[in-house]
Amino acid sequence: MRVLVTGGAGFIGSHYVRQVLSGAYPTLADADVVVLDALTYAGNEENLAPVADNPRYSFVKGDIRDPGTVLSVMSGIDVVVHFAAETHVDRSITGAASFVMTNVLGTQVLLQAALDAGVGRFVHVSTDEVYGSIETGSWTEDHVLEPNSPYSAAKASADLMARSYFRTYGLPVVITRCSNNYGPYQFPEKVIPLFVTNLLDGKQVPLYGDGLNVRDWLHVDDHCRGIQLVADGGTPGEIYNIGGGTELTNRELTTLLLEAVGVGEEMVRKVADRKGHDRRYSVDISKISDELGYTPQVSFVDGLARTVQWYKDNRAWWEPLKERAELVKA
Repeated sequence: MRVLVTGGAGFIGSHYVRQVLSGAYPTLADADVVVLDALTYAGNEENLAPVADNPRYSFVKGDIRDPGTVLSVMSGIDVVVHFAAETHVDRSITGAASFVMTNVLGTQVLLQAALDAGVGRFVHVSTDEVYGSIETGSWTEDHVLEPNSPYSAAKASADLMARSYFRTYGLPVVITRCSNNYGPYQFPEKVIPLFVTNLLDGKQVPLYGDGLNVRDWLHVDDHCRGIQLVADGGTPGEIYNIGGGTELTNRELTTLLLEAVGVGEEMVRKVADRKGHDRRYSVDISKISDELGYTPQVSFVDGLARTVQWYKDNRAWWEPLKERAELVKA
């Protein structure tokens, strides 16, 4: 068994690779893992250092938008798990083009190469943001797509492209849509690592608007376990929501982070709300639970505590990243 993991040097992709190579997923106990990653600002080979010496691991630096590179690494692959994407909403607002090129064109290049190579399963990893914003209740997988940012619009477009390759060509594609992830190795532009690292450096944290936007929090370990359940047993052509079951306002999350680091409210700086800021996300996980037996296993209390501790213990990992991404301003 050979598994191609795109974006495998990123936050979620690297966690998946480390889990596969540590034996966490029995169906992939003997699998060879090929990581394809362009190593953009958010990709980091250090995320894969714990498994770099594993004989079942190999790394290819390359761009998913390059048909030649993609076709060459696709040879002999049984399963593709496609994480590679531009993901940060704020960056998409100031520059949408790279999101369209990577998330849409890159996905199409991968799908075509997988079809040409006869790949047996293609897992397209997406996001709940494609649904838009929901005032009450939770989205099921058949909810209309109403993305509100260039990032989510590009991901929704990629979802539709993936679906088309199943409907038109019969490529065995499955799509997952996750809620907000957190955990170790997350690039420090995202809210939890940004806030934690700022607070550890004695800097204020920027809270958007009134702080009442709601997100469902999912530990990266639960997310990757859900992805593997879908890779193993998901029905081709189907979509599966993966959620964590912990909904918090940004204000509530900020309070928990202040407490975790041991600082007060004076460390919060209110800033103007983000353009097109979705008010609330909430996914219904009945389908993946009923069909594949998924339930979140990492409690938010434990997961957040371990995440904060990881950033406390790994300053040498995140400091250079913040400097490189110009995230060091107070």
